[in-house]
Order: sequence, then C-alpha cells, then structure tokens
Amino acid sequence: MNRLTYWLLIVLCAAVEVWGQVIGNRDIVLVGAIAGFGVVAIARLLYRADRCGGFAEAGEER
Repeated sequence: MNRLTYWLLIVLCAAVEVWGQVIGNRDIVLVGAIAGFGVVAIARLLYRADRCGGFAEAGEER
C-alpha cells in the first residue's frame, strides 16, 4: 500500500466519522473509527511483510 492510498483511506474514514457526528448517528461514527483502525493495521502488516521478504509459503520454514 503506497502512502497516497494510505492517506486517502484514512481521510475517508475520518470523513465518515465526522459525517456520523453531524447527522447524530453514533453507529456511523464507530464504523468510521473501526475502519480507520483496520486501515492502520493492514498497512502495518503489509509494511512488516515487505520488510521481512514477504509472506512465507505454507509449510516453508525459515
């Protein structure tokens, strides 16, 4: 995931949170927050996999 994609997804999640606050729907705010945490988690996972040389094949040992 490149930086532009990462930041666009984070901005989209923040916009969903703000929209939920504006219309007064707490469920939408929570969906935006959880999605934002998911974006961060996936980005960290992909970064770590890239740094370590990719995901290991099933049954492959280091």
